[in-house]
Amino acid sequence: SDVYKRQYQRRVRGGQEVRNMVCSIRRLIHQTPRRLLSTNRSSIFLGFDSSTQGLKASAVNADGELVGSAAVNYDVDLPEFGTSGGAIKGADDQVTTPSIMLVKALDTLLDRLKADHQFEFKQVKAISGSGQQHGSVYWKAGARRMLNELASDRSLAAQLEKCFAIPDGPIWMDSSTGMQCKILEAAIGGAQETANLTGSRAYERFTGTQIMKRCGWSEYEQTERVSLVSSFMCSLLQGDYSPIDHSDAGGMNIMNIRSKLWDPRVLELLGEGSASKLGAPVPSHKVVGKLHRYFVERYGFGPSCELVAWSGDNPVSYTHLTLPTKRIV
Repeated sequence: SDVYKRQYQRRVRGGQEVRNMVCSIRRLIHQTPRRLLSTNRSSIFLGFDSSTQGLKASAVNADGELVGSAAVNYDVDLPEFGTSGGAIKGADDQVTTPSIMLVKALDTLLDRLKADHQFEFKQVKAISGSGQQHGSVYWKAGARRMLNELASDRSLAAQLEKCFAIPDGPIWMDSSTGMQCKILEAAIGGAQETANLTGSRAYERFTGTQIMKRCGWSEYEQTERVSLVSSFMCSLLQGDYSPIDHSDAGGMNIMNIRSKLWDPRVLELLGEGSASKLGAPVPSHKVVGKLHRYFVERYGFGPSCELVAWSGDNPVSYTHLTLPTKRIV
């Protein structure tokens, strides 16, 4: 749609990414339980933006004042992955991002925050974030155990580098699934019926058709979980598979936007066990769990720090546009 085109054009500009990150923090504070907000004024709320070009974080106190920030640019700071604009362009309109690069970006960013000796990790009460929409990550069987058992004396990247069944996941710029789009729309009853069901007609970049393309691969058979970039980054912090939130799920061509459940007709196209691989979607304001002990031991976060479900960058940007001046959500 024209709205999507305008959003994607803005995405490549730094200002859009900053707005996503700030809005993640605002949404986070609004969604954080009242018992957290009733703590002293030194409480900190940390928001991330995992964009196409890099990873950024900003921390604010309960008054909305900036108290810390850090950023990682994939091309500049992680040149070993050979990305251009954070992506790898392949043949036949394929565009991917190395999943382990996103992991190493989180390592690097948190190390930079730690180098700022004035940043008080222990005061962070809750964390959330936004991720580039439509990008997907394919966890290999056994990866959940590796997440659960993260050891604080080693980096995330060193422990998780073997955890991906498909090492490079497709992102929003990929347009290689035209055939799968036709199959999906035919199964649902046409483009309009697909839009009525899932929120939009079938699009090449959407995760549903990207999974369809891979469901015959042996690598997909080895996949234990499929995450979006948003739920993937949250999973790293949780040390477990974090669920996909409703708003980001709305950009997959899989979820029934009225029931907010995966549609059985689409799941059938994604292959056996697809519901289990995706997990159940959750409300965007849901507290999905606590920060894993890895981050408590390695960086000094408090053990009670909570994680609010991450969402897509476009829904987060839209939320920002609806806010009164200086309103924090």
